[in-house]
Amino acid sequence: MESRRRNHYDVTNQICIADPHDVRDEVSRLLVAHDPRLDDGVLDAAFLTFTRLHAGTLPGYAAADTLYHDAQHSLDCALGTARLIDGHERGMPAAERIGPRRALLGVLIALFHDSGYVRRRDDRASNGAAYTLSHVQRSAEFLQRFLPSFGFEQEALLAGRIVHFTGYEMALDDIEVRDPRDRSLGFMIASADLLVQTADRCYLEKCRDFLYPEFEVAGLAGPRQAGGPEPLYADRDSLMRGTPEFNARLWQDRLDGYFGGIHRHLGTHFEGRYGGRNPYRDCIDDNLRRIGHAIRRGHFDDLSLRPRAIDAACMRRKLGLREQMAA
Repeated sequence: MESRRRNHYDVTNQICIADPHDVRDEVSRLLVAHDPRLDDGVLDAAFLTFTRLHAGTLPGYAAADTLYHDAQHSLDCALGTARLIDGHERGMPAAERIGPRRALLGVLIALFHDSGYVRRRDDRASNGAAYTLSHVQRSAEFLQRFLPSFGFEQEALLAGRIVHFTGYEMALDDIEVRDPRDRSLGFMIASADLLVQTADRCYLEKCRDFLYPEFEVAGLAGPRQAGGPEPLYADRDSLMRGTPEFNARLWQDRLDGYFGGIHRHLGTHFEGRYGGRNPYRDCIDDNLRRIGHAIRRGHFDDLSLRPRAIDAACMRRKLGLREQMAA
């Protein structure tokens, strides 16, 4: 890895996770290694739909407008999921592998796991963050609507259940996914979702500057809103001070807990590279050290990275470039 990681690049500093085309290519490379017959047309269609959804050109949907849960996060999650699947398939006995079709399904679920934040044209909310407490179910509905167009009609209902492993709207024990391979897939998607967020180069600044305003819209931060939930955070500083404890709970309750440490398959994926280390874990540890220093200083002014959300305008530019290349 280069010594200075770029804001819009993955933990290896090699893949631009703000670019749907770059992520699609790397995901395809990983999946083809396990299935040379992979239909790239499915990935093309899915990533085009993703780009149109976030750009605001998909019929029935407004442009994406959440800054923390932006296009980059979902692209990063799709890449992280593909890497976890690659490690899982290379490291597990044949009887326990999830297989090529389920692997492709997992990437599609990861790609659209936060699609519920994107407002529909008939929604009354003025910002997608208003759906923070219901976005997973909305994502399930999106998957059930669009997966048939990608050739996954039979798996659409299942995908709508699997995506709930990424959220808190349903108790994990209540998610009706019985096949152990489908549960493993859900654990990988949900683990990737948590890992890529907390390993993001600008994770701390994004929490302060992007996530807190989303929580305000949802009624989860600031003064209590009439008829709203009990706020979790009084102000930005309380959100930041709670970051180490929040991360510790993620590892204890989910990553190493309910999900059974399935993240360990990243070690197989990265085997022979980066000195035997997991770059996701390294980046997470760096962020935890940074926030620890800030808490000990008693202020967060030195968290000075300048993240930029990959918003609808960015996706429209990507969409225009793709259309020009196809012309």
